[in-house]
Amino acid sequence: MKYTVVLEREPDGGFVASVPLLPGCVSQGDIRDEAITNIREAIELYVEDCRLAGDPIPQEDSREYVELRTGTR
Repeated sequence: MKYTVVLEREPDGGFVASVPLLPGCVSQGDIRDEAITNIREAIELYVEDCRLAGDPIPQEDSREYVELRTGTR
């Protein structure tokens, strides 16, 4: 399973990581790698809770990204 993770740098240092598809699935870390490790664990716990409760496990639709080059035409 793959989930989109949004990483945001905090003004006072560190990172907050969230998963838009999984409400309330948020974690943090002092450095980027720590935030990624922590959100991976949070996702695993979220999915396990869904399984235990008999709820469907949210699946993400495929995503496409478009990269824009700035300053050139």
